[in-house]
Amino acid sequence: MRRRLSSSLNWIVPFVILACIICSVWLAQQSTHAAFASGSESLQTNQGGYDPALFATLRWRNIGPNRGGRSIASTGVVKRPLEYYFGAVGGGLWKTIDGGTTWNPVTDGQIHSSSVGAVAVSESNADVVYIGMGESCIRGNIMQGDGVYKSSDAGKTWTHLGLADTQAISRIRIHPTNPDIVYVAALGHPAGPNDERGVFRSKDGGKTWTKILFRDNKTGAIDLAMDRKNPNILYAAMWEAYRVSWQMSSGGAGSGLFKSTDGGDTWKEITRNKGLPSGVVGRIGVAISGADSNRVYALVENENGGVFSSDDAGVTWTKVSKDRRLRQRAFYYTHIFADPRNRDTLYVLNTGFYKSTDGGKIYRTIRPQHGDNHDLWIDPNDPQRMINSNDGGANVSVNGGASWTSEDYPTAQLYHVATTKDFPYQVCGAQQDNSTICVQSVQTRARNVEMYAVGGGESGYIAPSPTNPNVFYAGSQGALITRYDRSSGETRDIQPYPRFFSGEPSSALKERWQWTFPIVFNPLDPKTLYLSSQHLWKTTDDGQSWTQISPDLTRADPKTLGVSGGPITGDMNGPEVFATIFTIAPSRLERGTIWTGSDDGLVFVTRDEGKHWTKVTPPGLPDLGRVSLIEASPHKPGAAYVAVKNYLQEDRAPYIFRTDDYGRRGRRSSTASSPAITFTRCAKTLSVPACSTPERNMASMFRLTTGTTGRRCH
Repeated sequence: MRRRLSSSLNWIVPFVILACIICSVWLAQQSTHAAFASGSESLQTNQGGYDPALFATLRWRNIGPNRGGRSIASTGVVKRPLEYYFGAVGGGLWKTIDGGTTWNPVTDGQIHSSSVGAVAVSESNADVVYIGMGESCIRGNIMQGDGVYKSSDAGKTWTHLGLADTQAISRIRIHPTNPDIVYVAALGHPAGPNDERGVFRSKDGGKTWTKILFRDNKTGAIDLAMDRKNPNILYAAMWEAYRVSWQMSSGGAGSGLFKSTDGGDTWKEITRNKGLPSGVVGRIGVAISGADSNRVYALVENENGGVFSSDDAGVTWTKVSKDRRLRQRAFYYTHIFADPRNRDTLYVLNTGFYKSTDGGKIYRTIRPQHGDNHDLWIDPNDPQRMINSNDGGANVSVNGGASWTSEDYPTAQLYHVATTKDFPYQVCGAQQDNSTICVQSVQTRARNVEMYAVGGGESGYIAPSPTNPNVFYAGSQGALITRYDRSSGETRDIQPYPRFFSGEPSSALKERWQWTFPIVFNPLDPKTLYLSSQHLWKTTDDGQSWTQISPDLTRADPKTLGVSGGPITGDMNGPEVFATIFTIAPSRLERGTIWTGSDDGLVFVTRDEGKHWTKVTPPGLPDLGRVSLIEASPHKPGAAYVAVKNYLQEDRAPYIFRTDDYGRRGRRSSTASSPAITFTRCAKTLSVPACSTPERNMASMFRLTTGTTGRRCH
């Protein structure tokens, strides 16, 4: 009897606990719904009408995935061979003290932006660390920063040092014997002109800064090299470039190579020195050999560009390689590094990791843990010891690149997140420059696979089936959408318009597919799935057939549909495809009602499943602003919330709109508590209307209750 009772308790107790949890959540929701319906003022005083004590014991926990994401900055520590740092483009600064076996974040809660663009450690005082914020590899989705931070205790605490309006810092160099002398190469605003760009110098550890090299308000500094044997000798690469939502440009009259021999007090332009190419110049990388200060390497974006070598400290140059592998997608790469002990050894980073031992003529491939390489630090005293940053994070080698440490830490950049109906539920997303990935919300023995892919690719939405938790619909660039069955492993391509495109402007495409086009189920009909190009598409048979149910619901302004890249290197790889439907929001309460928002600033609604469409773009929505997300209200059929971001048009203000009458009268919700540098990424309705904004590019939440100002919630 005791055994039977014990056996019964083993399964009864968990169900009792589960029932208690469900009842608590249900009661909280009923309380909230009642408060919302009555317009109770308690919404403003007790976090939405429920008792916060019900959830007081809940804590955020990391569920993964333990898979690294993009990094463009890393460094080792000369005097501490097991110590390294890398900057995540969305996760702050990370540090290891065991040679890369384990990593820990060291800036959480202490910095006000999350994307690290540069990091440097003082050679003479290993406790002094500087980081520069913001991405200078100006891809189609980037996060700007807020200047320079410093730690004087090896990363334990951080102080902001200014240069906040630079937005993107590409390189930091520290004097080898004086940690108070520091140089910053700042690209400046990626989306528009500004004056806080160029090369800056501090002689007092960052308390004050002097701008020592400035070209114009469209040109910033992209690389900076210091001669370790004579730190008064500096080379700076200036870059005229910009990135807006539909186009990027790399190169112009402002780009060039400069040299200083007095610590930056004066500079001489050497762009047109003998041997360097004529014509328009784009991005430049520069490196000084640690073995011979007269040997300088430059990687130049130009119609006749390539790797150039100088043996007289930049007076004259010789082109040693025109290998296209080294200079493809120049705006995103153009990284060159010289070996500290051998003048003929150098490294060039691009999609691959390339090493030359004959002065740059011939290259062999080194294989780190991931591709798309952006930074490299080599120990000046031991060239076998290095750390490399790439789109999978950072990895350490102590044998010159023959083997590398793992990139198994949670810095993945996920385009979107979805959950399944499993118990425990699975959390899924598409990771930048990787694959789709799902993890369990709670680790159990029921599944022995910690992470798994569900079709699609790096940039897409994931839409788990509402009726079968084993089935996933996942997208990726180039209009790819797949149906994946987890139970059988079967993947099926179900594209409505299966034509791969690359190297073509938007104007040449019959169907314009966004890099991360939406895939959304109808919440009132689990058989109906929507996705979008500039048209809205619908399937009711698992993607076996598709029906176009809208006209073009975008502006399709010709200026946004042309060639991107240039004036040297074209770049039409997918992210620049514009004038697309960026978000789809079927009503949760009313069949046939669907909202759409475009990446060029239009909002439409249909109330008859696409037969007729009405443009309901709210007043005040900026021209060509990206309608990032629309959320249909779960409380009122004609209500919706619209989130717009416009940071790639030099506008970082938050835009959140709401309507209660199908868009006839839309208004901008109050965002008084949001700082001017907060842009809005999404709106999400919970038990009461809520909006999410990445405060200073980080994940904070703002709740907008009816008629009140925004306030922060957790």
